[in-house]
Parts: sequence; structure tokens; C-alpha cells
Amino acid sequence: MGRPEMSTWSMRSPGMDSSHSSSAARMRPRCHESLRREPQKAATRRVGCAVVDAVTDPMIFLRSWVAVTLSPSAESGVALSTDRCGGQLRCLMSCPLGAIVLLVLRRRFRYAELREDWEVEFGPQRFSYKDLYRATEGFSDTHLLGIGGFGRVYRGTLLVSKVEVAVKKVAHDSKQGIKEFISEVVSIGRLQHSNLAPLLGYCRRRGELFLVYEYMPNGSVDKYLHRREGKPILNWAQRWHIIKGIASCLVYLHEEWEKVVIHRDIKASNVLLDGDMNGRLGDFGLARLYDHDADPQTTHVVGTIGYLAPELGHTSKATPLTDVFAFGVFILEVTCGQRPVNPNLEDSQVLLVESVLEQWNKGSLLDAVDKQLGGNYNADEACLALKLGLLCSHPFANARPTMRQVMQYLDRDMPLPEMTPTDLSFQMMTIMQNEGFDQFVMTYPSSTASVDSTSVLTVGR
Repeated sequence: MGRPEMSTWSMRSPGMDSSHSSSAARMRPRCHESLRREPQKAATRRVGCAVVDAVTDPMIFLRSWVAVTLSPSAESGVALSTDRCGGQLRCLMSCPLGAIVLLVLRRRFRYAELREDWEVEFGPQRFSYKDLYRATEGFSDTHLLGIGGFGRVYRGTLLVSKVEVAVKKVAHDSKQGIKEFISEVVSIGRLQHSNLAPLLGYCRRRGELFLVYEYMPNGSVDKYLHRREGKPILNWAQRWHIIKGIASCLVYLHEEWEKVVIHRDIKASNVLLDGDMNGRLGDFGLARLYDHDADPQTTHVVGTIGYLAPELGHTSKATPLTDVFAFGVFILEVTCGQRPVNPNLEDSQVLLVESVLEQWNKGSLLDAVDKQLGGNYNADEACLALKLGLLCSHPFANARPTMRQVMQYLDRDMPLPEMTPTDLSFQMMTIMQNEGFDQFVMTYPSSTASVDSTSVLTVGR
């Protein structure tokens, strides 16, 4: 009569086999070999095997849990079989070590990450979820810096290095080109410019992506422009310095780095201020890269209403000139202290570009400058900023300057082209150029603007 394939043993009391209790800490191969050779001594050793399995391979433990849960209960005592998937767990659940193993498993799954073989090359730029979780105290609301359309940002301090970081937590679908996206994130992490908020790395879990930036202690520019959180007013010298710094950064991104980098979300809330109040362009979560000689690829239209170039609604192609448009709106926002889209008394909304053009058409362009400055600003610089902001945000892409030209205008190395306001509506000109964009904007109620008879620019080259 052959030996049965599985056999069941009753657990003996610890005192009956104490000489073998120390073997619980031995490695798994030796432990399982002992089970085959000495079944009468195996009960206590199974505890050690279960601990080893649970800690080194949680999936083995889970499969064991399912097997035990679905199997009939033993008639007496704790049934142990030579089958690895059942016996170990039954023994484990009957001893004090079971609670320890369950605690270990709970901690492992709390910090579980999604990691694939192709990510090995990105090792130095990848943070562990455990480190980010501890740095932000479990992504506590007390560490929340802000909430945007694409995720939440938390402040944290890495426990080992004591470096302060800003962690952006965004959702992602791991099936939607995540390898290419991570590759671009790591590439962006290699960018080096004094007006960039450094992207330090990333972390990935199932359904979640974390982008880790160097923390900027003075927050974002929009909080100063719109007096949020009790921030003081930025004086004109600070505003002019910030405008020039971000312009220099965009020249680097568009023309000077090894690839063309399109930011796609330039706005006041993404311009951060370091300890010396230097402007730093941050949040590259929407950025795209391509070779200098390549044609930009069609993508989903993403960005923030009020900063979106008109042609995006038709071409769906982000280019350096779509970044220039957003930068032009940014210049106007910093100079005027007004949001890109503002409500008016008729309960509709007006573009900042239109209101600046209207002031120029009246012959009072400088009346558009932020009233909070109390007239304390350089009139020549403010006039240049307003005209340059209008030029950059021109509805016709081919009428906009490149960022290198913008930098030359700001440095006074080259005069602005002659520009005059006309009687055409800026909004109407946009509709005439591209009906598709108007339909796209209308899907966002907060972005609709009144079509008044204001002004637009004509540019002579």
C-alpha cells in the first residue's frame, strides 16, 4: 500500500518539541526538506516556514490564506498537511508569530508599488512610496499645498536626507503609454536652469503617479498677485525680475536643451518663488519632448482655460508658439494683477487680453497696470510688458515672436515691432481664425468670454 500523497498531523505542545523551536528561523529550502524527512517534528518548524514565506513572498501567503479559508476545518487541533499552501498557514494562525506576520504583511501592502522591468534604468530617479508616505505623514491634509485640475500637491521632508520636497499626486492609467511618460519625466529631471523648479524624480503605484519636486518656500506667484493666504504685494522690480527669469527659462526649454520641451501649462500658479524670490517654472506633468528637427505630434488638448492658444482647438498640436501664447497671458497677469478670465457686472466673463486692448484703444494703456502698486512702477518697463504680453498672446500663431525674440525685447537688444490697436474684436478674430476652438471653449462654462467690440493688434514686420 503506497504512502498517501498528503498526511495530517496533530500539533504537539511546544514543550514536547522545544529542541526544534529554534529551527523556525532557518531558510525555507532546508525547512521544507526537514518536513519531508521528519514529519513528526515538522509542526513547529512550519511556523518558521510560514514566516519566511509571508515576509519574502506575500503572494504565497495570500494563496495560503485562500486555501485555508475555503478548505474544511480540521476535526481536532490545528491540522497540518505536508501541502505548503495549507499547513503552514494553519500552524501560523495558531501561534503568536501569526500576528507578527500579519502586521508585516499589512505594512508591505501599505507601501506596495508598481514596478516593472523596464524601470530599472530609471532607478536613481525613482523614490520609494514608503519614503514619500512618511515624508508627507501619510499625505495628510495638514501637508496639502494646493489642489489643481491634475492632482494634489503635498509638502514633505525626506527622513534620511532632510530635504524638503513637493510631491504631486496624480492619477494615471498604466496602460496609456506610461513607459514613454516616465521616460520623459526622467529626461525632464536632467534639465538644469536657474529658473526651473527641479524635478527630482517619481514614484508609481497602481493607478497613481507621484512627481517629486524641490520645495519652493515662498509658494506660487498667483498667491501674491491675488492676495491669497495673506501674501504681500509683489513690487514692480520683483515682477519684472520674475517675467525675465521665466522668459529665460523658456528659451532654454525651446531652443537650448538637447530636445524641444513644451511645457503646456504655463500660468501664475505654476511659477514658484524660491528663498530669494526668483521665479521658478514648475509642474512639468503635462510637458512633452521632441527632437529639434521633428514635427510635434497631435495630443489631447490639455492646459488651463485662459492660457490656451486658439489653434489648439483645431490642430491639437502643442508647439513652442502655444507656450509663447500662455507666456503672453502670464505677462499680462503679472503686470495687471488680474486673472486671465474675469467676471463682469453683466454676469459674463471677459478676457484679460480684451480689457488691456480696450485700455490701449482709449489711449490709456498704463491704466491696465495693477492698481495695488499705487503708481510705483517703471512706466517704460510696464508699457513694454503690456505690449509684449499682447504680442505673445496674438490669436495668429505666426504673428507671435519666439522666446528668444521675447528675451531680446525684454533686454532691449531689439525694439518691439510697430503695433497699433484696431477696431476688430480680439474674441471675434479668434472665432474667424478657428471655429473648432470656439466649440472647445464653450464646453467649459467658466472660460466663455463676451464678444464685445474691443480691439486687437495688427503687427508690422
